Amino acid sequence: MMSRQEQTEGLTVRAVSDTDLVLTRTFAAPRRLVFDAFTRPELLRRWHGARGWHLVVCEIDLRPGGVWRFVSRGPGGAELGHGGVFHEVDAPGRLVQSEAHDGWDAGEALVTTVFDERDGRTAMTTTVRYPSREVRDSVLRTPMKRGAGEAYDRLTETLNKMTLKGELR
Repeated sequence: MMSRQEQTEGLTVRAVSDTDLVLTRTFAAPRRLVFDAFTRPELLRRWHGARGWHLVVCEIDLRPGGVWRFVSRGPGGAELGHGGVFHEVDAPGRLVQSEAHDGWDAGEALVTTVFDERDGRTAMTTTVRYPSREVRDSVLRTPMKRGAGEAYDRLTETLNKMTLKGELR
């Protein structure tokens, strides 16, 4: 099992309570752009998922009470679906949403993501609250940390390309 805190490729994952994980990563981009990359389907399709996985469904109704749904396709045609409901949308600083994976009977997680910009760099802090310690521990036994790390590496590459192409808003 993962230690209390591990860091890989810029991503830090910490178990902070029996039910909560905190993921942190800093991106060399303004928070408006990072927020957009987390909430706009045309940007999410560029980076979301571990290497070899790509969003084939990306639906977002970005408002409190709005529903979101992602389906990713990976190696060998494997598919992974998940979705939820937005509880708070405070652009570009904070998102709060529920999340449940297809076939997951353990209940929903509550995901709070905060984007904090300093000197043109954005620190992302995501707190995931699971229904129980058992669910949190089962997530820690999956390749979640590797997948999230690879996705955030892909996001960094996407942000860098957008900066080079002058796609900043």
